[in-house]
Amino acid sequence: MSEYDVVVVGAGPGGSTAAKSCAEEGLNVLIVEKRQEIGAPVRCAEGVSKSELASLVEIKKRWIAAEVAGAKVYSPDNTVITLSAEQAGNEVGYILERKIFDRWLAKQAAKAGADILVKTAAIGIEKDGEALKIKLRRAGEFFDVTAKIVIGADGVESRVGKWMGIDTTLKLNEIESCVQYLMTGLDEKYDMDYCHFWLGHSRCPGGYIWLFPKGNGSANFGIGVMPSMAKETAKYYLDRFLEAEGIGMSKVVEVVAGGVPVSPMEKISTERCLLVGDAARHADPITGGGIINAMRGGKIAGKVAAEAVRKNDFSARFLSRYDKLCKEDFGKTLERNKILQKKILKMKDETLNNLAKSLEGYRMEDMSVTGIVKELIKRNPKIFWDLKSLFL
Repeated sequence: MSEYDVVVVGAGPGGSTAAKSCAEEGLNVLIVEKRQEIGAPVRCAEGVSKSELASLVEIKKRWIAAEVAGAKVYSPDNTVITLSAEQAGNEVGYILERKIFDRWLAKQAAKAGADILVKTAAIGIEKDGEALKIKLRRAGEFFDVTAKIVIGADGVESRVGKWMGIDTTLKLNEIESCVQYLMTGLDEKYDMDYCHFWLGHSRCPGGYIWLFPKGNGSANFGIGVMPSMAKETAKYYLDRFLEAEGIGMSKVVEVVAGGVPVSPMEKISTERCLLVGDAARHADPITGGGIINAMRGGKIAGKVAAEAVRKNDFSARFLSRYDKLCKEDFGKTLERNKILQKKILKMKDETLNNLAKSLEGYRMEDMSVTGIVKELIKRNPKIFWDLKSLFL
């Protein structure tokens, strides 16, 4: 039986970053990925902030599919708000080629010293004296490895979290149901120098529609809806929107679907276990973007795991410093944005239209996303008075 300091379940951005961080701290690390190919299938819009990504890794042109100037946000009546990339949030700037990017991150972890097993599923965890026994299945064969700590980077409703006693069950109002098409031939209809976002409960109940350019006239065209608010499937609303836009389904070359958690968790660690990325619900409740936070959380997880190994302390109390550090880094923003999300979900389309119109004529290039909310509070105090303490 192989023995490791840390086993990371899942080789997405959070998992690979955590493994690299652990390996750089001198730990013996294993990554297990259930899919046969890291980075596929792609389950996100692939957009990230330039500055945020640059703060985490050295930018490589080979995994940048496109670079955009900013974002255009459309209210239900198509009033447009334009933001520069620096001000549009943590999903705008670079559009990644996730299949290449995720593999690159995994290779960086391997270069740092981590072992990787693909097409290997974690099927259970048992406590084995002073360690954990991670039960694995690969190509029909069953085997075990031991670890002092397990890092769950296994996505929505993490099984690792459940096995270790963390409630990772999502309610219908805590998740966005998403469908995305990779489409071609869109450059004649849309400005491909920008990401595009369409709002409106009639269009996309509880969520939004997005277009993320990927170069050469192609783009990720997708939708997220909240199951607790939607009467139809996410695919129904996306297909209806594309039909209204006069875009034929013949332009679709790839389809992906999945869920995105949009409600932060109170607890993301326990004895001998840390959760990162979607497993820790680190996606932004407003945008659904999670790549940057997954990587931030992964770096923090690696440092906390290394400290735990050095001190030989794997208690829930010691590892709870991971929760604290994540909250200090980006968790408070997620909590604040969850409050804002709940506020927006209660607004009718007419209210969203009026809010967009209230910003007409304002110099948006001088504003951050937080600045936009501040300006909305000033111009619409009756609507946003209860959020004043969060943004002003």
